[in-house]
Amino acid sequence: MLGLFAGLLLPSLATALRPWIAELVMLMLTLTAFRIGPRSTFGGFADLRTTLSVALVLQFLLPVSAYFIFYLLGYDSAPIALVVVLMLSAPSLTGSPNFTLMLGHDPAPALRLLLTGTALLPLTALPALALLPLGGDLVSVVLAALRLFGAICVAVAIGFTLRSTLFRALSAESTQVLDGLTTITLAVTVIGLMSALGPALLSDPLLVAGWMAVAIVLCLGLQVLSYIVLLKTPLRHQAVPFSIIAGNRNVALFLLALPAATTDPLLIFLACYQFPMYLTPVVMRRVF
Repeated sequence: MLGLFAGLLLPSLATALRPWIAELVMLMLTLTAFRIGPRSTFGGFADLRTTLSVALVLQFLLPVSAYFIFYLLGYDSAPIALVVVLMLSAPSLTGSPNFTLMLGHDPAPALRLLLTGTALLPLTALPALALLPLGGDLVSVVLAALRLFGAICVAVAIGFTLRSTLFRALSAESTQVLDGLTTITLAVTVIGLMSALGPALLSDPLLVAGWMAVAIVLCLGLQVLSYIVLLKTPLRHQAVPFSIIAGNRNVALFLLALPAATTDPLLIFLACYQFPMYLTPVVMRRVF
């Protein structure tokens, strides 16, 4: 929470940290992978099959269903349709395993879904790009997804290697230290992510308020609905990590491939999206 407000109140610090966001995210992933270890992450075949099924529901079934709802209502070309369908098509936010840790639940299912969903993005993004009037470059989306997947794999591999070779068993104190480092890294990262919201808030506060409402409903609403549904299924023991990912997606990936004129509404949404996203460990604690 301090990171969110520091990003707004200290714009020079936010601007200075912005170029280091990718490195900070990789550090968070490395710390999380180190804490979990490879054995807990990958689990058995049944876990991987479940992860694949959940990824397809979240990144394929939900965005296609949302598009056809907007189409039937006559809003399929509206900015909100673009934002909602792209958000639902995106893979997990890279910080989702960290959110799961901070909420006191097993982060291994979240890390599995992060890896699987990112790897599937070149395929699951096709329906959204085909249905929406985006004018983007499909090859760029595929390449961007592959670059992201490669970076995630590198960070996770470093964490797994360090855990397997140097610290096979972690004490309770070491685990607490790692959780503390993860939380601090997350707070520093969010300062850089808030760099775009301050100027937008000054120039058009009503527009920001509207997109903030959309971001809150999408991020927190999807988590609550997913949690309610998952508790009634055999996946109830993994309901928290899967629900967190349902509402926290790496939408920024699409900025790498779509034309600037198309992504203008997406930019302001992304700035607003940081608030419910990084308040997830606080706001959703009572729900979960």
